[in-house]
Amino acid sequence: MKYSIVYGFLFFMALVGCQAKQQEPLQPVPAAENTTAYFPKLSGKSIGLVVNHTSMVGNQHLVDTLLQKKIKIKSVFAPEHGFRGNADAGEHVKNHKDLSTGLPIISLYGKNKKPTSEQLDGIDLMVFDIQDVGVRFYTYISTMHYVMEACAEKGIPLLILDRPNPNGHLVDGPVLQSEFKSFVGMHPIPILHGLTVGELARMINGEGWLKNKMQCEVTIVQAPHYQHNKPYILPIQPSPNLPNQTAIYWYPSLCLFEGTDISVGRGTTFPFQVVGSPTLRNQPFEFTPKSIIGMSKYPKHENKTCFGVDLRKSLPANGFPLDLLIGYYRDYPDKSTFFNNFFNKLAGNATLQNQIKGGLDAASIKKSWAPELNAYKEIRKKYLLYPEQ
Repeated sequence: MKYSIVYGFLFFMALVGCQAKQQEPLQPVPAAENTTAYFPKLSGKSIGLVVNHTSMVGNQHLVDTLLQKKIKIKSVFAPEHGFRGNADAGEHVKNHKDLSTGLPIISLYGKNKKPTSEQLDGIDLMVFDIQDVGVRFYTYISTMHYVMEACAEKGIPLLILDRPNPNGHLVDGPVLQSEFKSFVGMHPIPILHGLTVGELARMINGEGWLKNKMQCEVTIVQAPHYQHNKPYILPIQPSPNLPNQTAIYWYPSLCLFEGTDISVGRGTTFPFQVVGSPTLRNQPFEFTPKSIIGMSKYPKHENKTCFGVDLRKSLPANGFPLDLLIGYYRDYPDKSTFFNNFFNKLAGNATLQNQIKGGLDAASIKKSWAPELNAYKEIRKKYLLYPEQ
């Protein structure tokens, strides 16, 4: 009798544990790991890949995974930071041959941002698999736009292996105005657009944003278990200067400082987690940017002590905070040198700079975004592939 009670109790606890485990929400998974959903689509075809160091299938790169399955890869196309992800921001990457696989690597960052017709010769299907962070000026989505355009012109279908957006729960910031279109902002979307790359591709097609309103034949393999409001911690840093989740969360708002005289910590081991300047000395934190190969060869204020704030133990409030930017402009001694020509490209308009110069507070500025943001949110609903709750 005694043993029956003990075994019964143990069985009950095991059953409760199994039920609890079954009720745990499943974690988001990149589409690349759902190989049964796309391997059949690649069989017998000559493939072009748009990939970088984030294109992992578990612990193995997508390129190696496909080669092991005897899938023919004709060319690899690499975005900013290169195929291996070790090129500095803004650094032109040259075409080369990958030493590990012998595959030709064609750079899509520099003069050649769009695949040429000749570079697409012999390709039956293009595959895009790159981790994005859900921010308009992150150039991987600009690369995707040009790949879609080139594929549309050549009549080559595009297969997108979707990945969760670590900022996918946020839609915020000014919407880009067409006259400020550039490689750091190609679409009339807010800075935090709240889309995966697959959803954005649907929007690009659906809204007619490709040249001459062309349509690219796109198939999207969805990321299992992803929801827009579900946290997703990236298993690998998406670019050299976004080394962790804290940097990814601060990046949308701190990147605007790249259009000012203020450093965001490039040239340190904690970029996009600090802000500072040699000019403002009455600050609680100090750092000195140094040249770091593979991260920042020529950082702003190189070898100069910058005085600022350390954000490594905090997270941005309200999605897209403006208080730091407004505060640093207010305290900057020579306001005529605070902004540079890059700021309006990042902001996507000239209005934000003028609002800050005019002394508007953060609440008033964010309120001015509301009409365009609300209109964008209605458009966004048409292209969502994943639930928001």
